[in-house]
Amino acid sequence: MSSSTLVEPLPSMKIREHHRQQEPDESKQSLALVSINGGGGTASSAPLVSSYNDRIRPLLDAVDRLRHLKITQEGIQLPTIVVVGDQSSGKSSVLESLAGISLPRGQGICTRVPLIMRLQNHQNPQPELFLEFNGKVVPTDEDHIAHAIVVATDEIAGQGKGISNHPLTLVVKKRGVPDLTMVDLPGITRVPVHGQPEDIYEQVSGIIMEYITPEESIILNVLSASVDFSTCESIRMSQRVDKTGQRTLAVVTKADRSPEGLLEKVTSDDVNIGLGYICVRNRIGEESYEEARAEEAALFHTHPQLSKISKSMVGVPILAHKLVQVQAKIIVKCLPEIVRKINEKLSSNVEDLNKLPRNMTNVAEAMTAFMHVLGAAKESLRKIMLRGEFNEYPNDKEMHCTARLTEMLNQYSQDLQSLGGAEEPKVAFLVKEMSVLEESKSIGLPNFLPRAAFMTLFQGKVNALSLAPVEFLDKMWSYIEKVVVAVLMQKAENYPQLLSSTRKAAQNLVATNKHKSVAWVTDMVEMEKVSDYTCHPDYSASWNKLMSHQKEFKEILGDPNRAPRLNMEGFGVVEVGHLRSLGVVVQEAFDIKMRLTAYWKIVLRRMVDFMALHLLFTIQNLINRDMEAEIINEIVGAQGNGLEKMLEESPGVAEKKERLKNSIRLLNESKEVVSNIMDQISALSMGK
Repeated sequence: MSSSTLVEPLPSMKIREHHRQQEPDESKQSLALVSINGGGGTASSAPLVSSYNDRIRPLLDAVDRLRHLKITQEGIQLPTIVVVGDQSSGKSSVLESLAGISLPRGQGICTRVPLIMRLQNHQNPQPELFLEFNGKVVPTDEDHIAHAIVVATDEIAGQGKGISNHPLTLVVKKRGVPDLTMVDLPGITRVPVHGQPEDIYEQVSGIIMEYITPEESIILNVLSASVDFSTCESIRMSQRVDKTGQRTLAVVTKADRSPEGLLEKVTSDDVNIGLGYICVRNRIGEESYEEARAEEAALFHTHPQLSKISKSMVGVPILAHKLVQVQAKIIVKCLPEIVRKINEKLSSNVEDLNKLPRNMTNVAEAMTAFMHVLGAAKESLRKIMLRGEFNEYPNDKEMHCTARLTEMLNQYSQDLQSLGGAEEPKVAFLVKEMSVLEESKSIGLPNFLPRAAFMTLFQGKVNALSLAPVEFLDKMWSYIEKVVVAVLMQKAENYPQLLSSTRKAAQNLVATNKHKSVAWVTDMVEMEKVSDYTCHPDYSASWNKLMSHQKEFKEILGDPNRAPRLNMEGFGVVEVGHLRSLGVVVQEAFDIKMRLTAYWKIVLRRMVDFMALHLLFTIQNLINRDMEAEIINEIVGAQGNGLEKMLEESPGVAEKKERLKNSIRLLNESKEVVSNIMDQISALSMGK
């Protein structure tokens, strides 16, 4: 059913005709200017606006019921007419005219809390008024309503002039009032008066922005005819959240006091009021509401300037009719989205509740739950640390473990190359090798390279990088500990009793494996220093390639006319002039350096490859074998009583369960409320 069929044009009411020239269709839009009963509660004339009992009231009751259920606490916004205005703009007078009751008056901010006004037309000649706040329902009457609101406000916001965001609900059931629900907010003031907090403007602004920001809110902006609309703070606030003005309706008060230029103000619309302007004259002094309506009608009919304003833009009855129509349209527009959000939130909460552990009554149930947690943790770790699957943590790159470990391993390889591959300055080529050869001389046949010289040079290179593998393992195991603990904590989050023991077990497990890894890598480094061995064919191929430069090396040394520089692959251009005339030791130094260079490539590759294999093997054993045994021993072993602790539901889980159950109960009630009204709308549509 469309909103256009939901709210039909008003039936004829008691009309005081004011003949003047108007646009062709303006007379069709113009509404009767009628009066409502004042004071005593007996109707002496037609109602302010017809009530559309069968259509608007059920919609409004449904929304009010949702508001009473506090569905907004679930993040679901409700269609709401929000009344805002600068202090002394006449907000209270407008609401009094709509409700036919007297609201609190005084200096400074009269409305100190959000006042939810629920107006309901009913046929009982005796009005019913009551307040709802802090879980209480306080009945009152027309003579005492202003005092009752003051007392309730003091209880909510405290005595004085401070404000509160906790709402007060006023229900007015009275013959002749329009079926409306509005939220009246504190008036905007920039300068605090005595007794008000210094940040009163910020507090009021915060409350107003909270209520007018949702797209479901209709902003009823109350403006005084005496001010420049563009300078009104309430206009600036509404423009921040409704730039086009499509959900803003303006009420211009005090038209009788400042009639000059009002026609131009409301027709030029310099401040983007998409739902239009309604000009009103509010009750003055001791006027009854009936007298005020009569005076208002006469004013806009006879005043030389105000009578020029279209009759579709003046009078409290026009305002009431406009609000009823706008309210019905926004409710019908929002209902499908409210239904969708309720269903989504309900499904989410039910899913969250089902994930929480049920209460366990014996150790066997606790053991089953514990093994389920452990199994889930192991499977998650297999995914992220062994198989490279990170669907459980798509946006957390720290948990993409295979990628992070590969990065650390590549960095380790670069560090080894940097530490072990550093060469002496290009001008000191072969100086170290010759020095070692000189110190390794022994009595024996010439032309044999002393192995002691090779091992001395080789061991020096190994020593230079011996700390790098240990530092890599320290970094690697710190990362693994972080990941393992994070996964275990996530899987065991519903059992806070186990978190401490599980964390301790994981840390002990990582510490043990780290100690073993450091011992292993230390042995690996020491093994490299024991002997020079490889069966890898790359060694011979690399050595032969390097030795192919020896012929040119000899020629440069033997020809003083040639430039004393040699360009060698892997070394670049090196200075060799200082090696001329040094005899056979130079050729031995060249040979031993080429052997060491070829072998060093094998050693570095071996240290990285072995580290990678060790890493994969250790992680696999940690997940598949060691972790389960360590955690079970910590929790179930001789010193552990974790399973017994699992039988005691933690306060945090119990609180979360209760919160979810309450939310589910609220959402189910809300779903039923909305379903009922949607059924009514469908029935009305079919009846058309």
